[in-house]
Amino acid sequence: MVQAPAEFHSAPHEAVVALTDDARLDAVASVLNDAGFSVRKASDAGSLAGELEGNRAAVVLLDAELTDGYRWEGTPVLLLVDLAGDFDLARLEPWGIADYISRDAAPRELTHRVETLIGRARERRRIRAEAEFLRESLRNVSAAIRGTNSPQQMAGHLVRGFGESLGVDHVWFTTFQDSRVPRISAQWSLPGHAKLPDTLGAFEDEAREQTTSLWSAAEALAVPDHQTDQSAALAEDLREWSGLGSVRASVALPVGEGESALGIIWIAQLEKPRDWSRAEIALIQHVAGNLAHSLIQGHLISAQLQVLQQLRELDKAKTDFLATVNHELRTPLTSITAYLDMIRDGAGGPVPPGILSMMDVISRNSDRLRRLIEDMLTVSQQDASGNLNLKQVELGQVLRIVVAALRPLADSRNVTITGADSHEDVKVQADEAQLEQVFTNIVANAIKFTPKGGRISISFMTAASEAGGPCAVVDVMDTGVGIPEQEIAQVFTRFYRASNASSAAIPGSGLGLAIAYDIVRRHGGSLDLSSVLGEGTTVSVHLPVDGPRADETDDDGADGDEAAVAPQTD
Repeated sequence: MVQAPAEFHSAPHEAVVALTDDARLDAVASVLNDAGFSVRKASDAGSLAGELEGNRAAVVLLDAELTDGYRWEGTPVLLLVDLAGDFDLARLEPWGIADYISRDAAPRELTHRVETLIGRARERRRIRAEAEFLRESLRNVSAAIRGTNSPQQMAGHLVRGFGESLGVDHVWFTTFQDSRVPRISAQWSLPGHAKLPDTLGAFEDEAREQTTSLWSAAEALAVPDHQTDQSAALAEDLREWSGLGSVRASVALPVGEGESALGIIWIAQLEKPRDWSRAEIALIQHVAGNLAHSLIQGHLISAQLQVLQQLRELDKAKTDFLATVNHELRTPLTSITAYLDMIRDGAGGPVPPGILSMMDVISRNSDRLRRLIEDMLTVSQQDASGNLNLKQVELGQVLRIVVAALRPLADSRNVTITGADSHEDVKVQADEAQLEQVFTNIVANAIKFTPKGGRISISFMTAASEAGGPCAVVDVMDTGVGIPEQEIAQVFTRFYRASNASSAAIPGSGLGLAIAYDIVRRHGGSLDLSSVLGEGTTVSVHLPVDGPRADETDDDGADGDEAAVAPQTD
Protein backbone atom coordinates (compact mmCIF):
# COMPACT_ATOMS: atom_id res chain seq x y z
CA MET A 1 0.00 0.00 0.00
CA VAL A 2 1.23 3.46 -0.86
CA GLN A 3 0.94 5.74 2.20
CA ALA A 4 1.21 9.51 2.11
CA PRO A 5 3.36 11.09 4.83
CA ALA A 6 1.59 12.59 7.83
CA GLU A 7 0.84 16.31 7.75
CA PHE A 8 3.87 18.57 7.91
CA HIS A 9 4.99 22.07 7.06
CA SER A 10 5.30 21.54 3.28
CA ALA A 11 6.80 23.83 0.71
CA PRO A 12 3.94 26.07 -0.50
CA HIS A 13 4.39 25.30 -4.22
CA GLU A 14 5.60 21.71 -4.36
CA ALA A 15 3.36 19.09 -5.97
CA VAL A 16 3.44 15.37 -6.75
CA VAL A 17 1.54 14.32 -9.90
CA ALA A 18 0.76 10.60 -10.34
CA LEU A 19 -0.95 9.60 -13.59
CA THR A 20 -0.73 6.33 -15.56
CA ASP A 21 -1.09 8.13 -18.92
CA ASP A 22 2.35 9.60 -19.72
CA ALA A 23 0.96 12.22 -22.11
CA ARG A 24 -1.60 13.46 -19.59
CA LEU A 25 1.08 13.29 -16.84
CA ASP A 26 3.36 15.60 -18.82
CA ALA A 27 0.48 17.94 -19.65
CA VAL A 28 -0.64 18.34 -16.00
CA ALA A 29 2.95 18.77 -14.85
CA SER A 30 3.44 21.48 -17.50
CA VAL A 31 0.33 23.37 -16.31
CA LEU A 32 1.55 23.33 -12.72
CA ASN A 33 5.06 24.34 -13.72
CA ASP A 34 3.63 27.33 -15.60
CA ALA A 35 1.69 28.25 -12.41
CA GLY A 36 4.95 28.34 -10.43
CA PHE A 37 4.86 24.85 -8.86
CA SER A 38 7.83 22.55 -8.46
CA VAL A 39 6.54 19.21 -9.76
CA ARG A 40 7.65 15.62 -9.17
CA LYS A 41 6.08 12.97 -11.43
CA ALA A 42 5.05 9.33 -10.91
CA SER A 43 3.48 6.98 -13.46
CA ASP A 44 2.69 3.97 -11.25
CA ALA A 45 2.18 2.98 -7.59
CA GLY A 46 5.84 2.10 -7.09
CA SER A 47 7.20 5.43 -8.31
CA LEU A 48 4.46 7.26 -6.37
CA ALA A 49 5.61 5.59 -3.16
CA GLY A 50 9.17 6.63 -3.89
CA GLU A 51 8.19 10.24 -4.52
CA LEU A 52 6.11 10.45 -1.35
CA GLU A 53 8.54 8.77 1.01
CA GLY A 54 10.55 11.40 2.86
CA ASN A 55 9.38 14.23 0.59
CA ARG A 56 7.27 17.21 1.55
CA ALA A 57 4.58 18.06 -0.96
CA ALA A 58 1.91 20.73 -0.58
CA VAL A 59 -0.51 18.73 -2.76
CA VAL A 60 -0.82 15.37 -4.54
CA LEU A 61 -2.63 15.06 -7.86
CA LEU A 62 -3.65 11.41 -8.11
CA ASP A 63 -5.03 9.27 -10.94
CA ALA A 64 -8.21 7.40 -10.00
CA GLU A 65 -6.54 4.19 -11.20
CA LEU A 66 -3.94 4.49 -8.41
CA THR A 67 -6.34 4.96 -5.50
CA ASP A 68 -6.55 1.28 -4.51
CA GLY A 69 -3.08 1.45 -3.03
CA TYR A 70 -3.26 4.91 -1.54
CA ARG A 71 -4.17 6.13 1.94
CA TRP A 72 -4.43 9.85 2.72
CA GLU A 73 -3.08 11.10 6.08
CA GLY A 74 -3.05 14.86 5.86
CA THR A 75 -1.47 16.01 2.61
CA PRO A 76 -4.31 17.36 0.45
CA VAL A 77 -5.14 15.16 -2.55
CA LEU A 78 -6.83 16.21 -5.78
CA LEU A 79 -8.20 13.14 -7.57
CA LEU A 80 -8.24 13.23 -11.39
CA VAL A 81 -11.25 11.21 -12.62
CA ASP A 82 -13.02 10.42 -15.86
CA LEU A 83 -16.43 11.98 -15.22
CA ALA A 84 -17.79 10.38 -18.40
CA GLY A 85 -16.95 6.90 -17.14
CA ASP A 86 -18.59 4.74 -14.49
CA PHE A 87 -16.34 5.79 -11.63
CA ASP A 88 -18.10 5.53 -8.20
CA LEU A 89 -17.68 8.87 -6.39
CA ALA A 90 -19.00 7.34 -3.13
CA ARG A 91 -15.63 5.57 -2.83
CA LEU A 92 -13.92 8.92 -2.27
CA GLU A 93 -15.06 9.33 1.35
CA PRO A 94 -13.52 6.19 2.89
CA TRP A 95 -10.33 6.82 0.93
CA GLY A 96 -9.99 10.26 2.52
CA ILE A 97 -9.59 12.04 -0.82
CA ALA A 98 -9.86 15.80 -0.29
CA ASP A 99 -11.33 16.81 -3.69
CA TYR A 100 -11.69 15.64 -7.26
CA ILE A 101 -11.64 17.18 -10.77
CA SER A 102 -12.07 15.98 -14.33
CA ARG A 103 -8.99 14.74 -16.10
CA ASP A 104 -9.91 17.06 -18.96
CA ALA A 105 -10.26 20.21 -16.85
CA ALA A 106 -8.94 23.45 -18.30
CA PRO A 107 -5.47 24.53 -17.08
CA ARG A 108 -6.86 27.60 -15.30
CA GLU A 109 -9.48 25.55 -13.46
CA LEU A 110 -6.87 22.96 -12.52
CA THR A 111 -4.49 25.51 -10.99
CA HIS A 112 -7.36 27.27 -9.23
CA ARG A 113 -8.54 24.00 -7.63
CA VAL A 114 -4.99 23.10 -6.59
CA GLU A 115 -4.36 26.49 -4.97
CA THR A 116 -7.76 26.40 -3.25
CA LEU A 117 -7.00 22.95 -1.89
CA ILE A 118 -3.63 24.08 -0.54
CA GLY A 119 -5.25 27.15 1.05
CA ARG A 120 -7.89 25.01 2.78
CA ALA A 121 -5.23 22.65 4.08
CA ARG A 122 -3.19 25.57 5.37
CA GLU A 123 -6.26 26.98 7.15
CA ARG A 124 -7.00 23.59 8.72
CA ARG A 125 -3.44 23.40 10.00
CA ARG A 126 -3.72 26.90 11.43
CA ILE A 127 -7.00 26.12 13.20
CA ARG A 128 -5.59 22.84 14.51
CA ALA A 129 -2.43 24.55 15.77
CA GLU A 130 -4.47 27.27 17.51
CA ALA A 131 -6.72 24.66 19.10
CA GLU A 132 -3.71 22.69 20.33
CA PHE A 133 -2.10 25.85 21.70
CA LEU A 134 -5.33 26.74 23.51
CA ARG A 135 -5.70 23.20 24.84
CA GLU A 136 -2.15 23.17 26.19
CA SER A 137 -2.48 26.66 27.65
CA LEU A 138 -5.70 25.83 29.49
CA ARG A 139 -4.24 22.52 30.62
CA ASN A 140 -1.52 24.56 32.31
CA VAL A 141 -4.19 26.81 33.85
CA SER A 142 -5.94 23.77 35.34
CA ALA A 143 -2.64 22.47 36.67
CA ALA A 144 -1.91 25.83 38.31
CA ILE A 145 -5.37 25.85 39.91
CA ARG A 146 -4.87 22.35 41.30
CA GLY A 147 -1.41 23.28 42.55
CA THR A 148 -2.61 25.60 45.33
CA ASN A 149 -5.04 25.47 48.24
CA SER A 150 -5.53 29.25 48.22
CA PRO A 151 -8.91 30.17 46.63
CA GLN A 152 -7.64 33.67 45.77
CA GLN A 153 -4.60 32.24 43.98
CA MET A 154 -6.87 29.84 42.06
CA ALA A 155 -8.98 32.78 40.88
CA GLY A 156 -5.86 34.67 39.87
CA HIS A 157 -4.55 31.73 37.82
CA LEU A 158 -7.94 31.43 36.11
CA VAL A 159 -8.41 35.03 34.94
CA ARG A 160 -4.80 35.48 33.88
CA GLY A 161 -4.74 32.10 32.08
CA PHE A 162 -7.99 32.78 30.21
CA GLY A 163 -6.90 36.29 29.26
CA GLU A 164 -3.50 35.26 27.89
CA SER A 165 -4.70 32.04 26.21
CA LEU A 166 -7.79 33.48 24.52
CA GLY A 167 -6.25 36.84 23.58
CA VAL A 168 -9.19 38.86 24.94
CA ASP A 169 -9.33 42.26 26.66
CA HIS A 170 -10.98 41.47 30.01
CA VAL A 171 -11.58 38.38 32.17
CA TRP A 172 -13.54 38.77 35.40
CA PHE A 173 -14.58 36.17 38.01
CA THR A 174 -16.50 36.24 41.26
CA THR A 175 -18.13 33.76 43.62
CA PHE A 176 -21.62 34.26 45.02
CA GLN A 177 -22.55 34.14 48.69
CA ASP A 178 -22.35 30.39 49.32
CA SER A 179 -21.27 28.25 52.28
CA ARG A 180 -19.30 25.94 49.96
CA VAL A 181 -16.82 28.56 48.78
CA PRO A 182 -15.32 31.80 50.13
CA ARG A 183 -16.28 35.20 48.76
CA ILE A 184 -13.54 36.08 46.27
CA SER A 185 -13.22 38.00 43.02
CA ALA A 186 -10.41 38.41 40.52
CA GLN A 187 -9.91 40.13 37.19
CA TRP A 188 -7.37 40.40 34.40
CA SER A 189 -7.21 43.14 31.78
CA LEU A 190 -4.99 43.74 28.80
CA PRO A 191 -2.47 46.51 29.64
CA GLY A 192 -3.92 49.95 29.01
CA HIS A 193 -7.52 48.94 29.71
CA ALA A 194 -9.59 50.29 32.59
CA LYS A 195 -10.20 48.20 35.69
CA LEU A 196 -13.62 46.59 36.05
CA PRO A 197 -15.77 46.88 39.22
CA ASP A 198 -14.73 44.64 42.11
CA THR A 199 -18.21 43.23 42.81
CA LEU A 200 -21.54 42.77 41.09
CA GLY A 201 -23.19 45.04 43.62
CA ALA A 202 -26.98 45.31 43.37
CA PHE A 203 -26.88 43.17 40.22
CA GLU A 204 -25.66 40.07 42.13
CA ASP A 205 -29.02 38.44 42.97
CA GLU A 206 -30.21 38.70 39.38
CA ALA A 207 -26.85 37.53 38.04
CA ARG A 208 -26.90 34.52 40.36
CA GLU A 209 -30.39 33.51 39.24
CA GLN A 210 -29.53 33.76 35.54
CA THR A 211 -26.14 32.05 36.01
CA THR A 212 -27.83 29.16 37.85
CA SER A 213 -30.17 28.78 34.85
CA LEU A 214 -27.12 28.50 32.58
CA TRP A 215 -25.59 25.97 34.97
CA SER A 216 -28.77 23.87 35.03
CA ALA A 217 -28.78 23.80 31.23
CA ALA A 218 -25.02 23.04 31.12
CA GLU A 219 -24.53 26.00 28.77
CA ALA A 220 -22.32 29.04 28.33
CA LEU A 221 -23.70 32.35 27.05
CA ALA A 222 -21.48 33.21 24.05
CA VAL A 223 -22.19 36.39 22.08
CA PRO A 224 -20.18 36.73 18.81
CA ASP A 225 -21.22 40.36 18.17
CA HIS A 226 -23.26 42.52 20.52
CA GLN A 227 -24.03 44.96 17.70
CA THR A 228 -25.78 42.44 15.48
CA ASP A 229 -26.80 39.52 17.73
CA GLN A 230 -29.90 39.42 19.86
CA SER A 231 -28.19 39.04 23.24
CA ALA A 232 -29.66 37.43 26.35
CA ALA A 233 -30.51 39.61 29.33
CA LEU A 234 -27.48 38.43 31.32
CA ALA A 235 -25.04 39.42 28.57
CA GLU A 236 -26.54 42.90 28.25
CA ASP A 237 -26.69 43.35 32.02
CA LEU A 238 -23.01 42.43 32.29
CA ARG A 239 -22.13 44.98 29.61
CA GLU A 240 -24.03 47.66 31.50
CA TRP A 241 -22.54 46.62 34.86
CA SER A 242 -18.97 46.69 33.50
CA GLY A 243 -19.22 50.26 32.20
CA LEU A 244 -17.59 49.11 28.94
CA GLY A 245 -19.89 50.47 26.28
CA SER A 246 -17.70 49.18 23.44
CA VAL A 247 -17.89 45.44 24.21
CA ARG A 248 -18.30 43.61 20.88
CA ALA A 249 -18.02 39.93 21.89
CA SER A 250 -18.36 38.19 25.24
CA VAL A 251 -18.84 34.89 27.05
CA ALA A 252 -20.65 34.47 30.38
CA LEU A 253 -19.87 31.11 31.98
CA PRO A 254 -21.29 29.59 35.19
CA VAL A 255 -19.02 28.00 37.78
CA GLY A 256 -21.12 25.51 39.68
CA GLU A 257 -21.46 22.30 41.61
CA GLY A 258 -24.53 20.24 42.34
CA GLU A 259 -27.74 22.05 41.52
CA SER A 260 -26.63 25.66 41.76
CA ALA A 261 -23.97 28.05 40.47
CA LEU A 262 -21.15 29.08 42.79
CA GLY A 263 -19.92 31.98 40.67
CA ILE A 264 -19.61 33.49 37.22
CA ILE A 265 -16.81 34.08 34.70
CA TRP A 266 -17.16 36.92 32.20
CA ILE A 267 -14.84 37.20 29.18
CA ALA A 268 -15.01 40.33 27.02
CA GLN A 269 -13.48 41.47 23.73
CA LEU A 270 -13.88 45.17 22.98
CA GLU A 271 -13.05 46.17 19.43
CA LYS A 272 -14.13 43.40 17.08
CA PRO A 273 -16.60 40.51 16.98
CA ARG A 274 -15.50 36.96 17.62
CA ASP A 275 -16.97 33.65 16.56
CA TRP A 276 -16.48 31.59 19.71
CA SER A 277 -15.73 28.04 18.60
CA ARG A 278 -17.16 24.93 20.21
CA ALA A 279 -13.65 23.85 21.14
CA GLU A 280 -13.02 27.14 22.97
CA ILE A 281 -16.29 26.92 24.92
CA ALA A 282 -15.73 23.26 25.78
CA LEU A 283 -12.20 23.93 27.06
CA ILE A 284 -13.34 26.97 29.07
CA GLN A 285 -16.10 24.88 30.65
CA HIS A 286 -13.62 22.13 31.49
CA VAL A 287 -11.32 24.57 33.31
CA ALA A 288 -14.32 26.12 35.09
CA GLY A 289 -15.25 22.65 36.34
CA ASN A 290 -11.74 22.13 37.71
CA LEU A 291 -11.96 25.53 39.39
CA ALA A 292 -15.26 24.70 41.12
CA HIS A 293 -13.88 21.42 42.48
CA SER A 294 -10.62 23.03 43.62
CA LEU A 295 -12.41 25.98 45.25
CA ILE A 296 -14.59 23.67 47.32
CA GLN A 297 -11.64 21.50 48.32
CA GLY A 298 -9.47 24.53 49.04
CA HIS A 299 -12.21 26.08 51.17
CA LEU A 300 -12.49 22.88 53.21
CA ILE A 301 -8.71 22.67 53.66
CA SER A 302 -8.54 26.34 54.66
CA ALA A 303 -11.30 25.78 57.21
CA GLN A 304 -9.46 22.76 58.60
CA LEU A 305 -6.21 24.73 58.84
CA GLN A 306 -8.06 27.51 60.62
CA VAL A 307 -9.52 25.03 63.11
CA LEU A 308 -6.06 23.52 63.59
CA GLN A 309 -4.61 26.95 64.27
CA GLN A 310 -7.36 27.66 66.78
CA LEU A 311 -6.68 24.33 68.49
CA ARG A 312 -2.99 25.21 68.73
CA GLU A 313 -3.86 28.56 70.23
CA LEU A 314 -6.24 26.89 72.70
CA ASP A 315 -3.57 24.35 73.59
CA LYS A 316 -1.06 27.14 74.22
CA ALA A 317 -3.63 29.01 76.30
CA LYS A 318 -4.23 25.81 78.29
CA THR A 319 -0.50 25.37 78.87
CA ASP A 320 -0.10 28.99 79.94
CA PHE A 321 -3.11 28.67 82.22
CA LEU A 322 -1.70 25.55 83.89
CA ALA A 323 1.65 27.23 84.46
CA THR A 324 -0.03 30.32 85.93
CA VAL A 325 -2.41 28.37 88.16
CA ASN A 326 0.40 26.16 89.43
CA HIS A 327 2.43 29.22 90.34
CA GLU A 328 -0.54 30.80 92.10
CA LEU A 329 -1.29 27.58 94.00
CA ARG A 330 2.29 26.91 95.08
CA THR A 331 2.66 30.31 96.77
CA PRO A 332 -0.16 29.91 99.37
CA LEU A 333 0.61 26.19 99.79
CA THR A 334 4.21 27.03 100.69
CA SER A 335 2.93 29.46 103.31
CA ILE A 336 0.50 26.86 104.72
CA THR A 337 3.16 24.15 105.09
CA ALA A 338 5.66 26.60 106.56
CA TYR A 339 3.26 27.75 109.29
CA LEU A 340 2.24 24.12 109.88
CA ASP A 341 5.88 23.18 110.56
CA MET A 342 6.29 26.18 112.86
CA ILE A 343 3.22 25.15 114.89
CA ARG A 344 4.51 21.59 115.15
CA ASP A 345 7.87 22.91 116.36
CA GLY A 346 6.12 24.79 119.17
CA ALA A 347 6.50 28.32 117.82
CA GLY A 348 2.99 29.13 119.00
CA GLY A 349 3.16 27.20 122.25
CA PRO A 350 2.26 23.64 123.22
CA VAL A 351 -0.15 21.84 120.83
CA PRO A 352 -2.83 19.59 122.38
CA PRO A 353 -2.76 15.95 121.21
CA GLY A 354 -6.14 16.24 119.51
CA ILE A 355 -4.93 19.19 117.47
CA LEU A 356 -1.80 17.27 116.48
CA SER A 357 -3.92 14.55 114.86
CA MET A 358 -5.81 17.22 112.93
CA MET A 359 -2.50 18.73 111.84
CA ASP A 360 -1.39 15.32 110.57
CA VAL A 361 -4.45 15.24 108.31
CA ILE A 362 -3.66 18.76 107.11
CA SER A 363 -0.04 17.75 106.46
CA ARG A 364 -0.98 14.64 104.45
CA ASN A 365 -3.44 16.52 102.29
CA SER A 366 -0.94 19.36 101.81
CA ASP A 367 1.56 16.80 100.52
CA ARG A 368 -1.04 15.37 98.16
CA LEU A 369 -1.88 18.83 96.89
CA ARG A 370 1.82 19.64 96.45
CA ARG A 371 2.39 16.45 94.40
CA LEU A 372 -0.64 17.19 92.25
CA ILE A 373 0.61 20.73 91.60
CA GLU A 374 4.06 19.40 90.70
CA ASP A 375 2.55 16.85 88.31
CA MET A 376 0.44 19.51 86.59
CA LEU A 377 3.46 21.80 86.35
CA THR A 378 5.44 18.97 84.75
CA VAL A 379 2.68 18.43 82.19
CA SER A 380 2.60 22.12 81.27
CA GLN A 381 6.39 22.27 80.97
CA GLN A 382 6.47 19.20 78.72
CA ASP A 383 3.79 20.69 76.47
CA ALA A 384 5.71 23.96 76.22
CA SER A 385 9.15 22.56 75.48
CA GLY A 386 10.68 19.26 74.54
CA ASN A 387 14.29 20.15 75.38
CA LEU A 388 16.29 17.52 77.23
CA ASN A 389 19.46 18.15 79.23
CA LEU A 390 21.34 15.09 78.00
CA LYS A 391 24.41 13.64 79.68
CA GLN A 392 25.85 10.30 80.81
CA VAL A 393 23.61 9.03 83.63
CA GLU A 394 24.23 6.03 85.89
CA LEU A 395 20.88 4.29 85.89
CA GLY A 396 21.55 2.38 89.10
CA GLN A 397 22.41 5.58 90.97
CA VAL A 398 19.12 7.17 89.81
CA LEU A 399 17.16 4.13 91.05
CA ARG A 400 18.93 4.16 94.43
CA ILE A 401 18.11 7.86 94.90
CA VAL A 402 14.46 7.22 94.02
CA VAL A 403 14.12 4.24 96.36
CA ALA A 404 15.85 6.11 99.23
CA ALA A 405 13.40 8.98 98.85
CA LEU A 406 10.37 6.67 98.75
CA ARG A 407 11.42 4.13 101.37
CA PRO A 408 9.70 5.98 104.27
CA LEU A 409 6.44 5.76 102.32
CA ALA A 410 7.03 2.05 101.65
CA ASP A 411 7.91 1.38 105.30
CA SER A 412 4.74 3.12 106.45
CA ARG A 413 2.77 0.63 104.35
CA ASN A 414 5.00 -2.34 105.27
CA VAL A 415 5.98 -2.78 101.60
CA THR A 416 9.42 -4.24 100.81
CA ILE A 417 11.52 -2.84 97.93
CA THR A 418 14.42 -4.95 96.59
CA GLY A 419 16.83 -4.85 93.67
CA ALA A 420 17.73 -1.16 93.57
CA ASP A 421 21.09 -1.81 95.27
CA SER A 422 22.33 -4.13 92.50
CA HIS A 423 26.09 -3.77 91.97
CA GLU A 424 25.66 -3.90 88.17
CA ASP A 425 25.28 -0.47 86.67
CA VAL A 426 24.22 0.77 83.28
CA LYS A 427 25.01 4.17 81.79
CA VAL A 428 22.62 5.90 79.41
CA GLN A 429 22.57 9.22 77.59
CA ALA A 430 19.58 10.94 79.19
CA ASP A 431 18.19 13.82 81.23
CA GLU A 432 18.94 12.75 84.81
CA ALA A 433 16.26 14.89 86.50
CA GLN A 434 13.55 13.63 84.16
CA LEU A 435 14.60 10.01 84.54
CA GLU A 436 14.41 10.46 88.28
CA GLN A 437 10.85 11.66 87.89
CA VAL A 438 9.99 8.67 85.66
CA PHE A 439 11.09 6.12 88.25
CA THR A 440 9.69 8.15 91.14
CA ASN A 441 6.26 8.06 89.52
CA ILE A 442 6.49 4.35 88.69
CA VAL A 443 7.77 3.21 92.10
CA ALA A 444 5.41 5.53 94.01
CA ASN A 445 2.53 4.11 91.96
CA ALA A 446 3.65 0.57 92.84
CA ILE A 447 3.80 1.40 96.55
CA LYS A 448 0.38 3.06 96.47
CA PHE A 449 -1.33 0.07 94.82
CA THR A 450 0.48 -2.68 96.78
CA PRO A 451 -1.30 -3.85 99.94
CA LYS A 452 0.52 -3.99 103.29
CA GLY A 453 3.07 -6.75 103.41
CA GLY A 454 3.55 -6.71 99.65
CA ARG A 455 6.78 -6.62 97.65
CA ILE A 456 8.28 -4.48 94.92
CA SER A 457 11.23 -5.81 92.93
CA ILE A 458 13.43 -3.64 90.70
CA SER A 459 15.83 -5.05 88.10
CA PHE A 460 17.83 -3.50 85.29
CA MET A 461 20.10 -4.76 82.53
CA THR A 462 21.19 -4.08 78.94
CA ALA A 463 19.73 -5.77 75.88
CA ALA A 464 19.49 -5.29 72.13
CA SER A 465 16.71 -2.97 71.00
CA GLU A 466 14.44 -3.61 68.03
CA ALA A 467 16.48 -1.03 66.10
CA GLY A 468 19.63 -3.07 66.79
CA GLY A 469 21.41 -0.72 69.22
CA PRO A 470 22.04 -1.35 72.94
CA CYS A 471 19.09 -0.67 75.21
CA ALA A 472 18.75 -0.36 78.99
CA VAL A 473 15.76 -2.21 80.44
CA VAL A 474 14.34 -1.47 83.91
CA ASP A 475 11.55 -3.65 85.31
CA VAL A 476 9.49 -2.61 88.34
CA MET A 477 7.35 -5.55 89.56
CA ASP A 478 4.83 -5.35 92.39
CA THR A 479 2.39 -7.67 94.09
CA GLY A 480 -0.36 -5.07 94.08
CA VAL A 481 -4.02 -5.06 93.14
CA GLY A 482 -3.34 -5.18 89.41
CA ILE A 483 -5.27 -3.52 86.57
CA PRO A 484 -8.34 -4.88 84.74
CA GLU A 485 -7.19 -6.24 81.37
CA GLN A 486 -9.56 -4.07 79.34
CA GLU A 487 -8.17 -0.91 81.00
CA ILE A 488 -4.44 -1.54 80.53
CA ALA A 489 -4.32 0.34 77.23
CA GLN A 490 -5.71 3.50 78.88
CA VAL A 491 -3.48 3.87 81.94
CA PHE A 492 -1.03 6.15 80.12
CA THR A 493 -3.79 8.66 79.36
CA ARG A 494 -3.61 11.80 81.43
CA PHE A 495 -6.04 11.90 84.37
CA TYR A 496 -7.20 8.33 83.73
CA ARG A 497 -7.54 6.14 86.83
CA ALA A 498 -8.32 2.44 86.79
CA SER A 499 -11.79 1.50 88.01
CA ASN A 500 -10.52 -0.63 90.92
CA ALA A 501 -8.39 2.30 92.14
CA SER A 502 -11.38 4.61 92.14
CA SER A 503 -13.69 2.11 93.85
CA ALA A 504 -11.07 1.45 96.55
CA ALA A 505 -10.68 5.22 97.10
CA ILE A 506 -6.93 5.02 96.46
CA PRO A 507 -5.85 8.66 96.06
CA GLY A 508 -4.16 9.92 92.88
CA SER A 509 -4.43 12.36 89.99
CA GLY A 510 -4.01 9.94 87.08
CA LEU A 511 -0.94 11.88 85.87
CA GLY A 512 1.98 9.81 87.17
CA LEU A 513 2.18 7.12 84.48
CA ALA A 514 1.16 9.59 81.73
CA ILE A 515 4.09 11.85 82.65
CA ALA A 516 6.47 8.91 82.80
CA TYR A 517 5.26 7.69 79.41
CA ASP A 518 5.81 11.13 77.84
CA ILE A 519 9.34 11.46 79.22
CA VAL A 520 10.40 7.96 78.13
CA ARG A 521 8.97 8.51 74.65
CA ARG A 522 10.89 11.77 74.28
CA HIS A 523 14.05 9.85 75.19
CA GLY A 524 13.39 7.56 72.22
CA GLY A 525 12.37 4.69 74.48
CA SER A 526 9.20 2.81 75.32
CA LEU A 527 7.21 2.10 78.45
CA ASP A 528 5.31 -1.20 78.56
CA LEU A 529 2.92 -2.52 81.18
CA SER A 530 1.57 -5.98 81.94
CA SER A 531 -0.78 -6.79 84.78
CA VAL A 532 -2.90 -9.55 86.28
CA LEU A 533 -5.85 -8.44 88.34
CA GLY A 534 -5.30 -9.30 92.01
CA GLU A 535 -1.73 -10.54 91.47
CA GLY A 536 0.36 -7.52 90.50
CA THR A 537 1.78 -5.32 87.77
CA THR A 538 5.11 -5.10 85.91
CA VAL A 539 6.19 -1.82 84.33
CA SER A 540 9.12 -2.08 81.88
CA VAL A 541 11.13 0.96 80.79
CA HIS A 542 13.31 0.63 77.66
CA LEU A 543 15.87 3.41 77.07
CA PRO A 544 18.41 3.60 74.22
CA VAL A 545 21.89 3.63 75.73
CA ASP A 546 23.10 6.19 73.17
CA GLY A 547 20.21 8.54 73.87
CA PRO A 548 17.38 9.80 71.65
CA ARG A 549 17.84 10.69 67.98
CA ALA A 550 18.05 14.36 67.04
CA ASP A 551 14.50 14.45 65.67
CA GLU A 552 13.19 13.04 68.96
CA THR A 553 14.89 15.68 71.11
CA ASP A 554 13.39 18.36 68.85
CA ASP A 555 9.87 17.06 69.55
CA ASP A 556 7.60 19.61 71.15
CA GLY A 557 6.39 17.16 73.75
CA ALA A 558 3.27 15.03 73.90
CA ASP A 559 -0.17 16.43 74.08
CA GLY A 560 -3.06 14.72 75.75
CA ASP A 561 -3.94 12.68 72.68
CA GLU A 562 -0.38 11.46 72.18
CA ALA A 563 -0.22 10.36 75.78
CA ALA A 564 -3.30 8.28 75.15
CA VAL A 565 -1.57 6.13 72.53
CA ALA A 566 -1.65 2.59 73.80
CA PRO A 567 1.77 1.14 74.61
CA GLN A 568 2.88 -2.35 73.68
CA THR A 569 1.72 -4.76 76.36
CA ASP A 570 2.92 -8.23 77.20
